[in-house]
Amino acid sequence: MPTKRETILQAVVSALQSHVPRAIRGEVLPERVPADGLLILRDGEPGEPGVTLSPLRYHYQHRAEIEAVVQGNDRDATFDTLCASIGSALAVDRTLGGLCDWVEAEAPRPVDLPVEGAASLKAAVIAVVLHYSTADPLA
Repeated sequence: MPTKRETILQAVVSALQSHVPRAIRGEVLPERVPADGLLILRDGEPGEPGVTLSPLRYHYQHRAEIEAVVQGNDRDATFDTLCASIGSALAVDRTLGGLCDWVEAEAPRPVDLPVEGAASLKAAVIAVVLHYSTADPLA
């Protein structure tokens, strides 16, 4: 049975895939980026939890990361559309079906990356903060 953390990360990928044609988890950047862009979810850091007693609960503000990457002639517009789709995907259900207390994305900080012999990439790492509680930090 997967942990709550794993279940939440799987739910984030599912939410992204419902709005973005190409959203994957934990894979390396492929040699070719699809024309409409690519999202790669990285597990990120759960951070130090807040703890309450009676009942014992660990409260996390887990910072997962989404790498948003586009390539091609119309990078700016495609990148903007891709980032907006992340917001739309997360806004559908801010609790991921009750798995989280709240899910929110931070603003992207885009960079242009030159690629030798090909069109440059426009990319950003977008933090997604997952607020959730669990009875055990390993469960």
